[in-house]
Amino acid sequence: MSHPLRKPGPIRRSGRWRLLLMIPAGLCLLAGLDAGLILLDVHAPLPVASWGQAHGMVLVFGFVGALIALERAVALGRAWGYLAPLLLALGGLGLLVSLPRILAGTLLLAGMVATVALYVPLWRRQRAVAVLIQMLGAGAGVAATLLWLAGVQTSLILPWLCSFLVITIAGERVELARLHLGPRSEMVALVLCCAVVGCAAASVLWVWAGTVLFGAALALLVLWLMRQDVARRTIHAQGAPRFMAACLLAGYFWLLVAAVTWCFGYPVSVAAYDTVVHGVFLGFVMSMIMAHAPTILPAVLAIKLPYRALMWVPAVLLHAGLVLRLWLGDGLGYELLWQAGGVLNVVAVVLFVLVALASALLGERALPWPPGSGAAHTPKRSVPVPSGRPGHSIGLRPGMAPAPSTGRAGAGNREEHEGKRDE
Repeated sequence: MSHPLRKPGPIRRSGRWRLLLMIPAGLCLLAGLDAGLILLDVHAPLPVASWGQAHGMVLVFGFVGALIALERAVALGRAWGYLAPLLLALGGLGLLVSLPRILAGTLLLAGMVATVALYVPLWRRQRAVAVLIQMLGAGAGVAATLLWLAGVQTSLILPWLCSFLVITIAGERVELARLHLGPRSEMVALVLCCAVVGCAAASVLWVWAGTVLFGAALALLVLWLMRQDVARRTIHAQGAPRFMAACLLAGYFWLLVAAVTWCFGYPVSVAAYDTVVHGVFLGFVMSMIMAHAPTILPAVLAIKLPYRALMWVPAVLLHAGLVLRLWLGDGLGYELLWQAGGVLNVVAVVLFVLVALASALLGERALPWPPGSGAAHTPKRSVPVPSGRPGHSIGLRPGMAPAPSTGRAGAGNREEHEGKRDE
């Protein structure tokens, strides 16, 4: 007899369709990493010179943007929502095959507009400040694509690109922390995010002064996130909660490094520019992806992705590579170490993908949570969640009630798994 959780065939079939949507985004990731090797002036599997110029936009929109849009489309649960990740991934692929800027840019713009549209029904459904914050982040992505289509240099729209991803992730963290954040704290987060976007706009009009203000606003936001995030407590746990907390705190550190660098003005030197770019998009964004992969990907793709201790290896390599690249390479001027750090970053990302794939193929296993770690034992069978989708087991601290269901597809698992104080 089949397990009752395996009855809903449409859920599993939809998971396969979502996996198909991941293919173009995955191609954007691989091509973006290849382009990174080209920019490092080391051997690349596919030495396509034009990819180096598209490196940033492909990774920001074609990969990360598509992932964000896919997660929101799953949360919405409507067919039209999947246009957003599809358009973003196709726009990224368009840049790789050298489509005219206007065509590839239009695909990216349409994808970002569709992403903003995703948040409208989500806001009507939930009326949460966290959704407004994420919508603000998507709006910053629309502004970035518009400026890029208008011919503005990528270096000048960097604050907008940063705002898109940082504010979206900040909104996710606020959403997952709603059990211990009061309305006042959520409004503080919204005000800080609005300040970041406002300063990003100022950086286009007044490059130097606006960049300084942007760095200051970003620093305030990351300091607030570090203070409020449950990761400061769950870092003392074991297993998956500790891994997630370590990735989160390391990501906040690199984002703060980038923010402080911006506080000194527009990054005119190669070292300063490299620091803000890779401090944000590798140190912060990629670290956040590693942190959330075991909880978000199962909800999005309807697959099991259990935590493995081996996930620490690519996470450590990622941050070790950034130390080599940004401190010893950019800071002290050792070009060989700069290249070595960059290569290590690429290896870390590829290795994490391989570990995640292997973990998904091997299936779920029980994790040895020691008593008092604040984390629940993970059973081999999933616990039904209100959305009717296969989900994670839910471990709550003594005396803490489960979070009420938001009614969002795929959201219940993530929020119940992490919204409690022990992720």
